[in-house]
Amino acid sequence: MATRLQIALYWGSACGGCDVAVLDTNEFVLSLGDVADVRFWPIAVDGKYHDVEAMADGELDLALYSGAVRNSENEEVAKLLRRKSRVLVALGSCACQGGIVALANMTTHDEILEASYLDNPTLEPGSRALPRPETTIDGVVLRIPQFYRRVFTLAAIVPVDYYVPGCPPAPAHLEAALRGAATGTLPPPGSVLGALDRALCEDCPRLRGEKKIDRFRRPFEIIPTPDRCLLEQGIVCAGFATRSGCGARCPAGGVPCRGCYGPPPNVIDQGAKFVAGLGSMIDARDPAGIDRVLDEVPDIAGYAYRFGVAASLLQRSMKS
Repeated sequence: MATRLQIALYWGSACGGCDVAVLDTNEFVLSLGDVADVRFWPIAVDGKYHDVEAMADGELDLALYSGAVRNSENEEVAKLLRRKSRVLVALGSCACQGGIVALANMTTHDEILEASYLDNPTLEPGSRALPRPETTIDGVVLRIPQFYRRVFTLAAIVPVDYYVPGCPPAPAHLEAALRGAATGTLPPPGSVLGALDRALCEDCPRLRGEKKIDRFRRPFEIIPTPDRCLLEQGIVCAGFATRSGCGARCPAGGVPCRGCYGPPPNVIDQGAKFVAGLGSMIDARDPAGIDRVLDEVPDIAGYAYRFGVAASLLQRSMKS
């Protein structure tokens, strides 16, 4: 029986920032080699899917899956790593909530293909080629992953043991997850690692008062008062609808929270919480006045569900 930790990391449908967060653990990622064998990590070490398929079921101690499930390849690897791993961790906002990738659920599969392959100014004039899962050239069948009609969270595809939220996750939380796996001190399955049981506003160092918002401002339209709540200054901040655990690094640095740690405990739908909370702060009584204030937020749905469409009650646009 292997005594060193056997681990794997995979990058699904995402930007790659979670893998960078692994590297941001600095000297820890270098010392990881002292206690663990990295059996599969496409971005960093050579390895093929058939190498994973050849492993015995449960041979891996820990697998970190970042990114959403967007296509058939993502789903196939998710199921493969679930089978080969004793512990599977959803790493980052995309794996946990769907992430930025899941904003695609607000439109349709056909509209995405239209914008990307048929109505794109970078295409050669007259190009009408659409990607197909199978293409035969000179008798040889070429296959690419099937593009799904919507984006899924990892937990919608396979059972997940732990969640590490964040876009990207804080390196310290990644390190804690790996140390916990190495020492057998992980909390009960289903836990959200690195997050706290309260809203981010409770950890924000900015002073909070009564929220009466008569207009919203884009961040470039105002130089905010350094120590005052950003939302009270008209800058849309999702801290009240977001789980704490990141240390409130964004608002502490003058950048509004976008909600990447997901909803606070006991909140089912982060976007609904965001819209309800924001509506209660608008300083207007009549519908026209409320509309005037809300019209200053260019994409209210995008703000509310920036990281969580796939995990929301909506999950996708009705037209998709």
